[in-house]
Amino acid sequence: MTDPDPDLDSATDPAHPPGGDHSRARRPLPRLLEAVLRVGSDLDLPATLQRLVDGAAELTGARYAALGVLDAGRGGLAEFRTAGLPEAERARITHPPDGRRGLLGALVREAAPLRLTDLTADPRSCGVPPEHPEMHSFLGVPVCVRDEVFGNLYLTEKLGGGPFTDEDEQLVRVLAAQAGIAIGNARLYETARRRERWIEGAAAVTTALLTGEAADALMTVAERARVLADASAAVILQPTDEGGMEIVTASTLDDPGDLVGTTIEPGSAVLEQLLGGQPVFVEDSATDARMTTRVRHRFGPSMLLPLQAGGRLIGTLALPRRPGDPPYTSVERLLAAQFASQAALALVLADAQQGRERLAVFEDRDRIARDLHDLVVQRLFATGMMLESTQRRGAGDAGRDEGRNEGRRDEAVDALLGRAVDELQATIQEVRTAIFALQQPPADAPTTFRGRVLRETAGAAAVLGFQPSVRFTGPVDTSVPDPVGARLLAALRRALAAASRRPGTARITVTVDATAPLPDGRPGVRLTVYDDGEVEGEGAGVGEGAGAGTTVTWRSPL
Repeated sequence: MTDPDPDLDSATDPAHPPGGDHSRARRPLPRLLEAVLRVGSDLDLPATLQRLVDGAAELTGARYAALGVLDAGRGGLAEFRTAGLPEAERARITHPPDGRRGLLGALVREAAPLRLTDLTADPRSCGVPPEHPEMHSFLGVPVCVRDEVFGNLYLTEKLGGGPFTDEDEQLVRVLAAQAGIAIGNARLYETARRRERWIEGAAAVTTALLTGEAADALMTVAERARVLADASAAVILQPTDEGGMEIVTASTLDDPGDLVGTTIEPGSAVLEQLLGGQPVFVEDSATDARMTTRVRHRFGPSMLLPLQAGGRLIGTLALPRRPGDPPYTSVERLLAAQFASQAALALVLADAQQGRERLAVFEDRDRIARDLHDLVVQRLFATGMMLESTQRRGAGDAGRDEGRNEGRRDEAVDALLGRAVDELQATIQEVRTAIFALQQPPADAPTTFRGRVLRETAGAAAVLGFQPSVRFTGPVDTSVPDPVGARLLAALRRALAAASRRPGTARITVTVDATAPLPDGRPGVRLTVYDDGEVEGEGAGVGEGAGAGTTVTWRSPL
């Protein structure tokens, strides 16, 4: 690289007027230009900050250099980057400077260049940890980004043992000014990238909820928010009947433990804001008096954001970080609040979509039930009446033939007609049972005795691999009291479990008869469960021998 124009040299350094000796001023300029170019060569903020520290140390010949990034929200330093400090020495310093006292604190408060020959002689020098290497010469220069102090450059122990010069200060000030521009650009880029990630995350949640890909809607929202916010956990709270809020979903990096079920009791200072749909930002969950949950000591900075859409409060999304983690910036708070609003809208739309789908299913089930009742059952009933009429007419004709000694009744045909009538009646009972099942909302717990019986058989079907046949006789819903019904259901469960264990079971018939009297004549209810499984030895079931299946009968007075 060639030396720049002498006139440009003298204009850059006012300490050397034009026409003077420029040899001293020309030497640092190539290094300054190289340092400036290196600092602005990338848009990655951490890399930019580290290159600034390294460039300042190289430019001034400092043995040690550091950059303290200010914590605008809490005062002091939020980040501390070093150069020239070996890893072993850095590891011995257990508590990095916090910028609240000593010379570093003075620079934070005054934000002006500070140059000292021996920092140990300055009365403001205090709080240096004993593990810290010995330092004497000192130069501190603020780094500003758009008229706002971003941090301070600290340079110590100039090589050669001498103090930092006015020329060193001027060079570092120029480097800090150029670094401020590069840092501003890197921060804008980082903000844009963060905003893009939050927007993509909100879009992914919306797509998953509206396409039905998400098995658990609230967990989908929590998991995505935790990753985007770089939080240690993401929990969703919902209002309780008692007026508090309860954690119903938790996404954590490790085992959530007892997070789910944790409540905010009525009367908590933060509860009124949450139920009112207002965001709450906490610097430290463990020490904030508003936080009253039993798990607050596990977390540090946190934000609690309302999941609200169309005036409807679905719940609250809480994103706590670990103790000691940096608090959320204003940009992170804004982006997270926008994500929560988008996620709440997606939850409402997904719920409405599922409601429409359920309604369509209900309407289709009602239509099928009506068709079965109006067409199939009536036709089966008419066919059964025709067969019964044919059976009676055949019996009358056979009687007349016997009177004239012209023949006798065909018993085989009569028996065949009888079995056909019985099968039709059984089919009608099963179709009516199917109609009843179709009329029940699939997601609701059955409220009738008939529905509870069908729920038990449907549960057994998952184990058996086929649906047991169920028949009802008499007004089972009105005549079977709850205590009797509970005992009948317990007997049904035992019988179905036993049938499922028998080999070769391919058919099970369950009959509940509310018109069957007890042997002593009292009104009663009878449960009969038949399965065609293999009978293992005599007495294994009530049947007609091996291979005849097993019939279990249970009775109770009404």
